[in-house]
Amino acid sequence: MLPSPLRSAPRTSGSPGGTLSASDILKQVRRIEIKTGRLVSETFAGEYLSVFKGRGMEFSEVREYSPGDDIRSIDWNVTARTGKPFIKRYVEERELTVVLACDYSGSLGFGTREKLKSETAAELGAILAFSAMQNNDKVGLALFTDQVERFIPPRKGRFHNLRLIRELLTFRPTHIQTNITESLKTISRMLKRRAILFLVSDFIDSNFEPALRQLSMKHDLIPVILEDPVEREIPTLPVFLDLQDSESGKRYLVDAKSSPFKQTYRSEERKRRTSFQQFLKNSGMDAIFISTGLPVIDPVVRFFRQRAKKFR
Repeated sequence: MLPSPLRSAPRTSGSPGGTLSASDILKQVRRIEIKTGRLVSETFAGEYLSVFKGRGMEFSEVREYSPGDDIRSIDWNVTARTGKPFIKRYVEERELTVVLACDYSGSLGFGTREKLKSETAAELGAILAFSAMQNNDKVGLALFTDQVERFIPPRKGRFHNLRLIRELLTFRPTHIQTNITESLKTISRMLKRRAILFLVSDFIDSNFEPALRQLSMKHDLIPVILEDPVEREIPTLPVFLDLQDSESGKRYLVDAKSSPFKQTYRSEERKRRTSFQQFLKNSGMDAIFISTGLPVIDPVVRFFRQRAKKFR
């Protein structure tokens, strides 16, 4: 069995979140707020609005009929009372519910570039939360491992969003293993109304595809796949690597200069990735792939713009 580089890393923290002082947390939250707020305003606030439509149309008012109005909109009760034709006007019920469901299992404490996966998830969560806030939508948060460990119901407002970002930065999970299937079942029970659900994970788990497909029938489910450059290919080093799986505790001694091993690993990882991408395509799910080695905003902008074109 090949070790997963996501769980066997040269740079890990015991659990996503780490330990920060109160002042450090406030500074980090504020820094993320300033950075992501500017990115959202300048980059894709319009795309968010065009991609995520409201739940439907709701009645607004009646007004007197004008030539060219659709006769199917005539309010016959008001017309009969007044003796003049009136039509019903409807507006889009714009308010949406956005939920960030973030994997906080042991493998999220991995990163070989500037950021851990958990830090990347926090930055992404801030971008999505402030996008929703600018459009007056509610935002909720679910943090899970092999179960949902923290759930914050969707609400509006800046202070609520700052609380979500603080949770993303500081949460320390009780468990370290991953069970996407059971976590999604719990999230589904918690969400009473249709939501835009961003599922943020490295998806290092098995047999979770049926749960994703089932949840996507009830909600607008968008998988966000967190990756690290080392995932695809182990770097060539003239040493043996002593790696430990952060979720199972198993240790592996890997010859980092062995071409046969690296080729086998590369082939298995490509097969896993291709299989998951094919599943997403067959299920009609739009996904976002984010690497710890690249800016978070770029793939998010691409996703919004591609989806906007798709819906036109």
